[in-house]
Amino acid sequence: MGRAYEVRKASIQKTGAAKAKLYSTFAKEIYLAAKGNPEVDTNIILKRVVEKAKHQQVPSDIINRAIDKAKGSGGEDYQELSYEGFGPGASTLIVKCLTDNVNRTVSFVREAFNKCHKSLGVTNSVSYNYDYLAIIGIKDANSDEILEYILDEGIDIIDLENEDDEVIITSKPSDAAKVKDCLEKKIPNIQYTIDEIGWYPKEKVKLEGEDLEIFNRLLDLLNNIDDVTEVYHNVEL
Repeated sequence: MGRAYEVRKASIQKTGAAKAKLYSTFAKEIYLAAKGNPEVDTNIILKRVVEKAKHQQVPSDIINRAIDKAKGSGGEDYQELSYEGFGPGASTLIVKCLTDNVNRTVSFVREAFNKCHKSLGVTNSVSYNYDYLAIIGIKDANSDEILEYILDEGIDIIDLENEDDEVIITSKPSDAAKVKDCLEKKIPNIQYTIDEIGWYPKEKVKLEGEDLEIFNRLLDLLNNIDDVTEVYHNVEL
């Protein structure tokens, strides 16, 4: 199955996560995007994050509080970090974090791996086996027309799929905003079914028995860390 299936499956899994963590993650991302320019109309990065938050049904008061907080002086200084690690069998993981305390976060992530008798790796020890991609999905669209819109704007994309009346566009993360600007110009009131930038494995592995049990435990431990916003892996679940 193609990337469209993998992204949809990831989205389904994500809806099962605790709403409190989802809201907390978006509040941090909105605060970070709003620092320096808290105006949604003139800050394109903030605008995109707010759109994603609304799509995930994050309440308006959480969005507004994060923006208001960014208008003040001082406050938290969040950083985006990624850790790479090795799980059971041939499994690998990339752990994305958003934190205001690097030492706290790395200790929690390392502890999760240690509890499963697995280890963190150095930078690029895992990520070379993944592709860093932007994936955008829209429903009930004509794939030929969408491709024509994008090519007319001179935007290079990696792939375009049409599955179950859903058009899935894969591009470089640096081109994601261009793709969305193009689509929004051509399709009024467009609604995105997928709007993700992340790490996708070049090949999947299958785990069984004890290896699968250990992997699921490690995944649960990582997802329960407040600073962890996403865990990417190469395991076929």
